[in-house]
Amino acid sequence: MTMQKILVVEDDPSIAKLIDFNLRTAGYEVRCVYEGDTVLPACAEFQPDLIVLDLMLPRIDGLQVCRNLRSAKFNMPIIILSALSDLSDRITGLDNGADDYMTKPFSPQELVSRIKAVLRRSGTLQEAKDDDAIVLVAGNIRLSPASREVRVGDTLIELSPKEFELLHYLCRHRGRVMTRGQLLQGVWNYSYSGETRIVDVHISHLREKIEPNPRIPEYIMTVRSVGYKLADPPRERQTPIADMRA
Repeated sequence: MTMQKILVVEDDPSIAKLIDFNLRTAGYEVRCVYEGDTVLPACAEFQPDLIVLDLMLPRIDGLQVCRNLRSAKFNMPIIILSALSDLSDRITGLDNGADDYMTKPFSPQELVSRIKAVLRRSGTLQEAKDDDAIVLVAGNIRLSPASREVRVGDTLIELSPKEFELLHYLCRHRGRVMTRGQLLQGVWNYSYSGETRIVDVHISHLREKIEPNPRIPEYIMTVRSVGYKLADPPRERQTPIADMRA
């Protein structure tokens, strides 16, 4: 069985060495880089399944690295590992393309657990079932867990791994109101309420990509003071994708 690859981007050699040791012990193939401007070439050559990314990097900071990766269509999951611990810092990291966020000092065992959880949810562990190959999510939206594709009408929509997981979770609970806490637990494996703003940020991103008008959503509906639900819009409100992007 081929080992999964983890790219560690960390400018502190002692921390990089600690992460490297624990990930290799857990059975991953690991490569470490130490500067922000080396990440894209390393991704192109190493083809990692996941990136562990520090924010405070020389030359190019971690947030810009996130943006560069997503702009270059590298869609592997990214876990930010940073000394910046405020909720606003977490939201900023997630808003720039990261899938999870851990603060320093950190537990290497927790980092390994987070990596396993993110890879499992991103589909990298190949756990999709054949009978789930195509799921009609709602209206014009179709989601395929096996191929990890989302289409609105005939148009393939590019989603980050976490956006896909969130939409998939809503699809599996279509028509049911899901609280922010349930979404946080089901998609991010977080059980504490202080992170619920993360859900709102990703819902906003999803709406920008799948809704005809993100300000007046047809699919992902807000249930005031509770959470969100995925709904089938009435047929007269289902807008062809060509009209959405006009």
